[in-house]
Amino acid sequence: MTDPIAGSVDAELLAEPRLVVEPGVAARVSAVAGPVLEGMGYRLVRIKISGEAGCTVQIMAERPDGTMQIEDCEAISRALSPVLDVADPIERAYRLEISSPGIDRPLVRRSDFERYAGHLVKIEMAVPHQGRKRFRGTLAGVENGTVRVRRDDTPKGEDADVLLVMEDIADARLVLTDELIEEAMRRGKAAERELKQNLGLVPPPPPHARKSDPAKSNKPKPKQKKPLPKNTKKHRLAAQGLPGGEFDPTEGD
Repeated sequence: MTDPIAGSVDAELLAEPRLVVEPGVAARVSAVAGPVLEGMGYRLVRIKISGEAGCTVQIMAERPDGTMQIEDCEAISRALSPVLDVADPIERAYRLEISSPGIDRPLVRRSDFERYAGHLVKIEMAVPHQGRKRFRGTLAGVENGTVRVRRDDTPKGEDADVLLVMEDIADARLVLTDELIEEAMRRGKAAERELKQNLGLVPPPPPHARKSDPAKSNKPKPKQKKPLPKNTKKHRLAAQGLPGGEFDPTEGD
């Protein structure tokens, strides 16, 4: 059964506009690819056109929850290739490449900055802020139309927090850290499990199933004590009121 609340959230995320967009030829590709991706349930992240070793058009996309599987890339490529052939936004031969945004991904929407609050980020401004265009620090939240960044290179005695206007950002990207890798792995495993359940490759969890606690599952279980046999020397001596000595309780006659 489809969750109506989750469906409405996904619809809002799909319709959310990008704050960081590409100019020139990439913008023409975006105008063609964006509606196709949205109709399939994906979000356009970034388009990059490279001239190395021939022309390559790289389209980064994702699901509304920020995940992307190989099967998603293949489905987008099959659907988008004929549309681009007809629209012909690039005047020369090119190779189409569909990919996920990657772990150290670009941040292009307001929800991206909200989702990855607490992680390290690098930001380059199109419009300088206080005479500076490049910033690096921890995302500390979104306030109205600005991003709060706690700089990691602030001189002693200065305020580390800066508020950067979203519309003035030219490029924002996560910095690869151990914490970011761990979060990406958790998201990927959850998305893969959901995909397999949707395809019927694995049965869905029963309604009464309880999620296991990894911290508890790793603890060793206490050893069960074996019940004492009833016909031993110790039992017979105890019944006669005699001292049992140092007999092995599991020893027979």
